[in-house]
Amino acid sequence: MKSPTRIMIVDDHAMVRFALSEAIQRHSDMTLVGEAENGHKAVSLYRKLLPDVVTMDFKLPDRDGDGVIAEILAEFPDARIVLLSIFENSESVWRATEAGALGYVTKAAKVAEVIKAIRHVAVGKPYFSEGLAEKLEQRRQQQNLSARELAVLELVSAGQSNKEIVTALNLSPSTVKFHLQNIFTKLGVQDRTQATAVAFQRGILLLDE
Repeated sequence: MKSPTRIMIVDDHAMVRFALSEAIQRHSDMTLVGEAENGHKAVSLYRKLLPDVVTMDFKLPDRDGDGVIAEILAEFPDARIVLLSIFENSESVWRATEAGALGYVTKAAKVAEVIKAIRHVAVGKPYFSEGLAEKLEQRRQQQNLSARELAVLELVSAGQSNKEIVTALNLSPSTVKFHLQNIFTKLGVQDRTQATAVAFQRGILLLDE
């Protein structure tokens, strides 16, 4: 007989931990092995328990969940983690999956969906609440700027006008406008200021030290 999936819960809200633990204990194919209320304890407890699956909140008192995920996976590459969060925006889903989360479930989801996500992730299958996979794919597309678009964006972030970009990159005015429109579409923004802010926020551009 297969051993139950060993689960660790990471959430700073005691009621969430209680509700999840109650749900887990109602299923014979899984068992709760530990709980943590912050990122520091989550990492140390993971080392001690080596659970099969971790459910983790995105916002923890001492750090964000994606940072905790990255730290655990750096030491334990086979760790399987599901993000359980109130945040449904594409940026949060992107950060979680980039850190290495296999699943992302919103806290608005029913307990049955959380259990389903745990079962998927336990066998190495990704799981996302409805609509989040589409947001993730949209975010991936936004990240994929071409080399020329990136060059234009770097000059935009430096405050250069279209005319200055034309000269710097030896492009026609219409080509610069074309690249700018593509950049705005991929980043989901309306203007140069927003494009610059989003590019730095997402790490597409890096601040000079």
